[in-house]
Amino acid sequence: MISPAERLNSVQEYYFSRKGKEVAKMNAEGMDIISLAIGSPDMPPSQETIDVLCNEARKDNAHGYQPTVGIPELRGAMARFYKRWYDVDLDPATEIQPLIGSKEGILHVTLAFVNHGDKVLVPNPGYPTYTSLSNLLGAQIVNYDLKPESGWQPDFEQLERLVSEDKANEGGKGRFKLLWTNYPNMPTGARAQRETYERLVAFARRHDLIVVNDNPYSFILNEGEKLSILQIPGAKDCCIEFNSMSKSHNMPGWRVGMLATNAQFVQWILKVKSNIDSGTFRALQLAAAQAYDNTEAWHSHANIETYANRRRMAEEIMTMLGCEFDKEQVGMFLWGRIPDSYEDIEQLTEKVLHEARVFVTPGFIFGSNGSRYVRISLCAKDDKFEEAVRRIKAVFCK
Repeated sequence: MISPAERLNSVQEYYFSRKGKEVAKMNAEGMDIISLAIGSPDMPPSQETIDVLCNEARKDNAHGYQPTVGIPELRGAMARFYKRWYDVDLDPATEIQPLIGSKEGILHVTLAFVNHGDKVLVPNPGYPTYTSLSNLLGAQIVNYDLKPESGWQPDFEQLERLVSEDKANEGGKGRFKLLWTNYPNMPTGARAQRETYERLVAFARRHDLIVVNDNPYSFILNEGEKLSILQIPGAKDCCIEFNSMSKSHNMPGWRVGMLATNAQFVQWILKVKSNIDSGTFRALQLAAAQAYDNTEAWHSHANIETYANRRRMAEEIMTMLGCEFDKEQVGMFLWGRIPDSYEDIEQLTEKVLHEARVFVTPGFIFGSNGSRYVRISLCAKDDKFEEAVRRIKAVFCK
């Protein structure tokens, strides 16, 4: 009898993969489900980005293997992007590593720094991949709480207690290697705060662990200052930051992201990455480099104006569902607490799906602290949103 690896017992099929099959079946039966679940931008990249991709792809010499470190044009564009928007100086040759999306980066960083049985700190609620990949790689997951009463910011007293207890149990040398964090936050929409970044850097330095900040949402419905954990003095020594083009540049299917940190960390991560992939198509890298130079006007239209109208409709849906939500949220989702009258979140989300024919995300997939919450994605055309409002109103506002 052939059996799968035991590591598969530690994970389930990704929720959106599993639920997507059910929704696809419903669509095949003619139910015309409107998806407000997945954060996949439905708008195109800038025209200049597409033009570069097409022009470069036509060249005869553009189709060979590319360096895993990324071409200089892309690394240079990434460094300019960080200087322009975050006022962070990065050496493009040594302090940046292009990624085939941030999900790949989660894998590479864990492989580079975490031994089997080491511990990682994962936010609850948080992006499910932090948990699933850690499980697959044999790390011990320890959740730390994000709660509404603290503005969905980390509980630093809890973090100190968790690490101190671990050190005491391990004879003074703890097993925590990584702390995953994500601001602006997904799924809660909590804003990035400089004070949080300062405390995370101090925590990492005090306990000799690495903070990994996942930062793909700082352009979405965020007209204020763009924050990066690398703005904090000393952060490069103990922090890694991911950034992705999927959300901010309307390029989710292109699979282009980056990480930034100190040169030594980059080299260790490159040891892993260079044994797994052979670099990204050159034309795509050059097009991505062009996208990093998008104008401020493009970002304002794509990431502020378009999403603002959809956000208003998402708030209308939340109100019709009786959910409470913070209007100060940023990012491409709206996060709301369901009424106490529902026994659990799926009692609401399944009613929305099967009666109103609208697919929204139950918050339990992000952790136990999300079990009374629902998430609505802003990644649907305005006409789809308007129809979703009509359908939900017909079911919930009789």
